[in-house]
Amino acid sequence: MKNPVEAIRKYYSETVAELKKCSWPTKQELYESTLVVVSSLILLSVFVCVADFAFELVVRTITGSI
Repeated sequence: MKNPVEAIRKYYSETVAELKKCSWPTKQELYESTLVVVSSLILLSVFVCVADFAFELVVRTITGSI
């Protein structure tokens, strides 16, 4: 079995090396991506609420429980 301290040290150094290869977003790119995600969530939430209300109305109409 390998020395656990040496295995952890190797894992850490490899992780740091891989993270240095990554391209990180700029502040502007991060801001724009966040806006896209938040606006998409808002639009999806509104769509789900409207669809839920419409389906409820259809079911109530069909079952006659209005």
